[in-house]
Amino acid sequence: MEYSIRLLPREEEQAFKHEMQKAFQKGYEDHFGDTEGIILPFEDIERSLAEDCVIAYEVIGDDERLGGAIIVLTEDGRKGNLHFLYTKVGCQSRGVGQWMWRTIEALHPDVSLWETCTPYFDTRNIHFYVNRLGFHIVEFFNAYHRDPHLSSEPDEDPTGEEGMFRFEKRN
Repeated sequence: MEYSIRLLPREEEQAFKHEMQKAFQKGYEDHFGDTEGIILPFEDIERSLAEDCVIAYEVIGDDERLGGAIIVLTEDGRKGNLHFLYTKVGCQSRGVGQWMWRTIEALHPDVSLWETCTPYFDTRNIHFYVNRLGFHIVEFFNAYHRDPHLSSEPDEDPTGEEGMFRFEKRN
């Protein structure tokens, strides 16, 4: 299957958010089992989409969205933050995510430093970022080392444990 990437059309944002939320929910439930809680609230996605210098992409294959990503660049375009990357449920393990990320990097050759985060429990994501895409774990946020970008009071963690790895990739 051939893939293409394009900017997310405004009229597709709701479906995009639902698919992303479903993909993150499945990743969590694959590890911890079913939960009634929402792992990725729409508000988090909307907050990313409202950032300055944000770009949202969708990957299309056979006239269907297979995944997407939200990135935020600095004004000078030298640093990028991958806020979210997802592959639609049922489309994983086909190379969509790798293709999407490599294409995003090619579209932004001036970015010399990419950053992203993923939960400590998501070994599939950790493998993807480190072994497939070449990111490096540079920090571990947890109860003893809080993320300085978050409020001093952590949100309720449905797992009863906390932890996020921060990754960097230098080009």
